[in-house]
Amino acid sequence: MEKVQAEVKVGWVKLDRITTDPEVMGGQPCIRGLRIPVSVIIKLIASGKKNEEILEDYPELEEEDIKQSLEYAAWTVSEKVLPVTQ
Repeated sequence: MEKVQAEVKVGWVKLDRITTDPEVMGGQPCIRGLRIPVSVIIKLIASGKKNEEILEDYPELEEEDIKQSLEYAAWTVSEKVLPVTQ
């Protein structure tokens, strides 16, 4: 059976380190096919972790993985349509 893993493209940006695979973490966007979802990286940053700390905790990651995780998050929230309330 051929592995189905795809790079993610958001807006006009191709994020080659963010991948999706229905058999890895339920298809959530992950870092390079690893079982590290982008959402974990974003939550760590939001909780105040510095990039250096994240890289220490997850030695398989690289600085560019964190950068692309942030890019992915930025594009994801910017492409959502929010209702206007009065």
